[in-house]
Amino acid sequence: MNVAYLCLGGNIEDREKSIELAISKIAHQVGEITIKSNIYETEAWGVENQQAYLNQCIAVKTNLNSIELINKLLLIEKELGRERILNATYVPRVIDIDILFFNSEIINSPQLIVPHPRLHLRKFVLIPLTEIAPNYLHPVLNNSIFNLLIECNDTLKVTPYKFKN
Repeated sequence: MNVAYLCLGGNIEDREKSIELAISKIAHQVGEITIKSNIYETEAWGVENQQAYLNQCIAVKTNLNSIELINKLLLIEKELGRERILNATYVPRVIDIDILFFNSEIINSPQLIVPHPRLHLRKFVLIPLTEIAPNYLHPVLNNSIFNLLIECNDTLKVTPYKFKN
């Protein structure tokens, strides 16, 4: 059984519903979700003049290998309306599902880089990830998620999300 840590996020359409649907599809198509962070609202990272993102981290137990997992997650994104634009980064999106960690493996292939190469630079990842896995040891940086958060220089505001009534 493999354990993957994922970060989900989106900033267009119904952001809450997109994360909820992605979580449901992951639970049905990928494996058992063992823990979920709270949802956080964050300014768009790397760009200005975009709606704020909602982000959440989860851990999932899966029988899929890493390539099967990324392919399944990309399919879930597509099913939820994500349109990938070649060579476009930091564009608004309905849903984005990133693999942060896969077991303690270091993967560097054309399809997948794990650990996620920028997770230690982004508080919108580190804050929810610290909530569910503060002592998880980053296999490349050899530091805990909690310590990576303390050392992170990201200044974007990350706040607990207040759900609509």
